[in-house]
Amino acid sequence: MKKIDHLILRSFIGPLLLTFAISVFVLLMQFVWKYIDDMVGKGLDFMVIMELLFYASATFVPMAMPIAVLFASIMTMGNFGEKYELVAMKAGGVSLSRVMLPMAFVAVLMTVTAFYFANNVMPTAVLKYKSTLYDITHKKPAINLRPSEYFDAIDGYVIRINEKNAVDGQLRDILIYDHSQGLDRTNVIVADNGYMQTSPDDRYLVFTLNDGYTYSESTAGDDADAAPLTRISFRQQVLTFDISSFAMDKTNDEFFKGIYQMMNVSQLDSTVSSLDSVQQARSREYSAALSFKLQAYQQYRSLRRDTVCATPVPVAQRYDSLSDAQRRRALDHARTLARSARQESDMYASSLKSDQEYINRHYIEWQRKYTLSLACLLLFLIGAPFGSIVRRGGLGLPLVASVGFFVLYYVIGMIAEKAVREGALSPMGMWLSSLVFLPIGLFLTLKATTDSSLFDLSSWVRRFKKAGRLVVRRRPADARMG
Repeated sequence: MKKIDHLILRSFIGPLLLTFAISVFVLLMQFVWKYIDDMVGKGLDFMVIMELLFYASATFVPMAMPIAVLFASIMTMGNFGEKYELVAMKAGGVSLSRVMLPMAFVAVLMTVTAFYFANNVMPTAVLKYKSTLYDITHKKPAINLRPSEYFDAIDGYVIRINEKNAVDGQLRDILIYDHSQGLDRTNVIVADNGYMQTSPDDRYLVFTLNDGYTYSESTAGDDADAAPLTRISFRQQVLTFDISSFAMDKTNDEFFKGIYQMMNVSQLDSTVSSLDSVQQARSREYSAALSFKLQAYQQYRSLRRDTVCATPVPVAQRYDSLSDAQRRRALDHARTLARSARQESDMYASSLKSDQEYINRHYIEWQRKYTLSLACLLLFLIGAPFGSIVRRGGLGLPLVASVGFFVLYYVIGMIAEKAVREGALSPMGMWLSSLVFLPIGLFLTLKATTDSSLFDLSSWVRRFKKAGRLVVRRRPADARMG
């Protein structure tokens, strides 16, 4: 490997790794902001949170790689152009394509790595991420009694305390509403002070109450007349609450397997083939059911055309010979059959549309593994020529340009994905972003190899001035001809 290749790779790898880390971090912060309400206040272990963030970060790798390649290529070539290193290379007989060759090799390597990651690593990461997130979101909030607030997370109970001593943990002015026996039988416990602690296995919450009363009120049954309200005083009372549901149970990963996001290419092919067979069988079943309904409807509808009618009207009779009651009965039955056939047709159509949308999601995931991987190489073909043309390095213009290009790529991809999911486009519509950006990349590469001043503001100003002078010269000539 020549020294120039070492120079180019050292200039390219640094921004590549930095941008990749920043991209993953930004996407991770977006994820945290989205699910922050589901994680706060549940007393989660630090390792559980780190496990969730680790698996969530792994799912963002295929998207972060194209961003990193785009930014690093713009920044590297922009730095070369701004410091006149690119001019020196060209003066030494090194063409632009030769300068881009080491970076292109890294871009191809990242394309292969991105596909391997998306096909082999990401399904497992998504599986762990989804199962961990499910456990966290379904975990009840941690028990945290705050003074002057009602705590109702324990089923059947509402607890309120007026004061909590931070030193010894003593609770004062305790009020507990007990609805565990039903809303028609309410127990209210009032205590002057007490203590709260959990059992060694963390399955039970134990309240030790001192100097209080238990009020029992019944609004249903025989007790409502015999003893509508009773009051029992106590010196000390111990209440035990089952809090086993507050623990975070680990969901079996098998529960989430089978989702299209957790499959590789071969599994998606097998699943799509199976789903297509099921949909075809269901379509034939729906077609046979509707044909039977329509035949019955046509049989009764023939009464209007003065043809032989079918049961329940005798076959020998004709429509004109039927009585008014028989005509109304036959036509009402025909309307009922037609209405039923239409309702079933709408239901079948909705069911088939839902099935096809579910199949399209598998196609989308299959295509996404290729499109996001090849996006590394495609965005490199845009970033490197763009950087050599604008000749601006640093973090300013490269950052703005890379964000703009990727946002445009992502928006077009989302529009295409929605169209594919709804059946407006075939699964190949997932390549719409690539088809839009490929001509742009080839155009920029052509302009870069010919040393075009495409993004030079002064050259555009000169062109506009030249065009203005031509317009001014033509006007006197047109006036003389007139």
